[in-house]
Amino acid sequence: MKFLERLGLGQKKKELSPLLGEKKKKEQEKYSFRKNPFITLLIFFLFIIISVISLPRNIIDTPYSYTINQPWRANDLSASFGFAIKKTKQELERERDQIRSQTTPIFRVDPNAAIGIQTRIDSIYREIQPVLNTYNAWQEAKQSSVTSFNDSLRFAQAFNASRIGISQSSWDVLFESTYRSRIQNSNEEFIGSRVKTELEELVLALLDQGIIDRQKSNMDQNQVTLRNMQTSTDRPINLARLRDMKEASDFAQFRFNRLFDEPTANLAMELYRMVIMPNYLYSEEDTQAQIQEAFATISETKGAISQGQVIIRKGDLVTEEKANILESLAEARAVNASRAEKWIRFGGQIVVIVVITFVFFMYIYLYRRSITSDNAMFLLVFITLGLICLSAGLLNLFDLANPYVVPVAIAPIILTIIFDSRVGLVAGITLAALLGLVNGNNFQYIVATFTACSLGVFSVRDIKDRSQFFFTTPGIVFVTYVVVVGAFALVSLSGWEDFLTDLMYIAISAVFILFTYPIILLFEKIFGVTTDFTLLELGDTNNQLLKELMNKAPGTFHHSLQVANLSEAAAAAIGANSLLCRVGALYHDIGKMVKPEYFVENQTRGSNEHEKLKPQMSAMVIKSHVSEGMKMAEEHDLPKVITDFIETHHGTSVIRYFYEKAKEDEKLRSMLQEDQFRYEGPLPFSKETGIVLLADGIEAASRAMKNPTYSKLENLVNKMVDDRVAEGQLSHSPLTFRHLQIIKETFLNIQVGVYHSRVEYPEDSDKKDNKAAKESQEETTTQSN
Repeated sequence: MKFLERLGLGQKKKELSPLLGEKKKKEQEKYSFRKNPFITLLIFFLFIIISVISLPRNIIDTPYSYTINQPWRANDLSASFGFAIKKTKQELERERDQIRSQTTPIFRVDPNAAIGIQTRIDSIYREIQPVLNTYNAWQEAKQSSVTSFNDSLRFAQAFNASRIGISQSSWDVLFESTYRSRIQNSNEEFIGSRVKTELEELVLALLDQGIIDRQKSNMDQNQVTLRNMQTSTDRPINLARLRDMKEASDFAQFRFNRLFDEPTANLAMELYRMVIMPNYLYSEEDTQAQIQEAFATISETKGAISQGQVIIRKGDLVTEEKANILESLAEARAVNASRAEKWIRFGGQIVVIVVITFVFFMYIYLYRRSITSDNAMFLLVFITLGLICLSAGLLNLFDLANPYVVPVAIAPIILTIIFDSRVGLVAGITLAALLGLVNGNNFQYIVATFTACSLGVFSVRDIKDRSQFFFTTPGIVFVTYVVVVGAFALVSLSGWEDFLTDLMYIAISAVFILFTYPIILLFEKIFGVTTDFTLLELGDTNNQLLKELMNKAPGTFHHSLQVANLSEAAAAAIGANSLLCRVGALYHDIGKMVKPEYFVENQTRGSNEHEKLKPQMSAMVIKSHVSEGMKMAEEHDLPKVITDFIETHHGTSVIRYFYEKAKEDEKLRSMLQEDQFRYEGPLPFSKETGIVLLADGIEAASRAMKNPTYSKLENLVNKMVDDRVAEGQLSHSPLTFRHLQIIKETFLNIQVGVYHSRVEYPEDSDKKDNKAAKESQEETTTQSN
């Protein structure tokens, strides 16, 4: 080692070691997850695989485009092979409706109906008999007047315990009949027994004819099928030979009116309604099974086209029938296509997907290098696009719903909010092309989707509040879809039915756009990005950290507000992110809360803490507000785009005041180093951080200026900006000289407005004259003394 040092190589090795370490660090960073180019390619190919999976299966489309009720613009079309003509959906539905109307409903015979009714009758009479017995006993006891009270109680208890739901008039008929037949004329027949006999005979007669459990008026068929499960037989029968419950009740009323007087007939009808039940029960299951069997026999074709037959000639009108033949040709081609044709088509689709995706990739690679150079951001972009493609593919694969139900606009809107409107717009074009391919090269779908996505992107380009997003954006996307789809419907004369169906799914899709906000919040947490939503929340002065700054360091808070106004205006003037500039400026000095009294904007007259410190210590206190601000930002979980402003708002500039003050001490002058009074940086590396650095210095210098005028402010702005450029503080920032000139003009206009001269009112003049006279008098008195 000594030998190497003697040759001077040891020193060279020491000088090279930091460079070698830096190179090694860059190599490691290059192949980390965020920078590894192989991961970038993997993400790219995974997206292509997802898009390929989303493609429809086994569909061979005709290479012709046409519109119903419009002339055929292509050459004469002849069948290259024979194929059957498919029936239209309307024709198939008409045949199904005809089968439904002609299929006789099936009723199952209930063999236990008669037994069930007889059991109910017997049960009712068993409950009636104790009541009648106690009634007779009470009536007989009335004659002797010995136990009549007790018998009346027993009767009341039996009557109340009975659960027979007949009216009081019917009970009176039974009481009168039983008492009369038992006491007055024992040979007279009890009316209740006669009613029971007639009721049983009537019910048997009705059941023998048949009672169905459905109303005849609601049935379209004139015949039904009776299915006996015990004998496994079906028997057709004319509906007129059967009675429904209403007809059976009317017949019973007629029969009882002929046999009995009115009170007894009412008793018989009440008992009838309590016991009657149908013995032919409608079977929905059996009927539908029979309908489905008939559906299976429907032929899906109607005639055929032979090979070589002319299907349509150039100039002929494309009628509904011709369109159906063309659709039949497309389906026949898909069925009859060879394996080679399917693979050729599939390969062509893959090529189209690769080309579309590659164009999108090249755009972000050439114009948004920050995305392709960070695999996390690259993954975010393709996850957003991939989820939409996968949703459309699953919807198409299982034929779940109309393709318009997929909220395609979510992806470009998310990318616009996270990155910018150009990325969102190109993403919208890419998705419209890919999903148009997924949905069978549907030109209408491509145009409608691209237009809706574009206007959705423009609506969120400058978000001011959440209501703009929750109400304006879904409304714009919905209206755009409606206008474009409606226009295509008018062109094709497709009718209201198809348009209203599309409209329903478009409305559902517009509602789904509301899920964009929680998705963005999720992406912010996962990928560590900061969107305008977060900036809007942080820019609220009611935020906890800003309120703390206002209470602990009110001068610094006011200074930050002024810097925010300057920065926001300058950023808007040069096309930078004005919202980010404003929010970053609000937080750039939060570190001053630790020792606010050491900063001039928070000091009161006659109070300067730096008088107690040496210049070197004062410089350390001043510099510490940057590191303290970073600590606070970490504690309050501020995003990195905001902490960048805290770190860079002084760059590596020198705290000139205390440096010059320290140089006044001749003993220390030779020992002083400028780096002791220099901020640690880093330098501003974006337009926004560069603007805040300039605005911070100019606002502080303007505040310290006495009697500011236009020329003074102009000289100040020019000098400070030029000094920062000369010091190299903006050497890492993409700000150009043209940008700096616009920034100077913007700063000057705002500062002139802030420090404009005030009109002097008469009373102010009087006060000024009085003050001048008083000062003159005091000066005279002093001189005389």
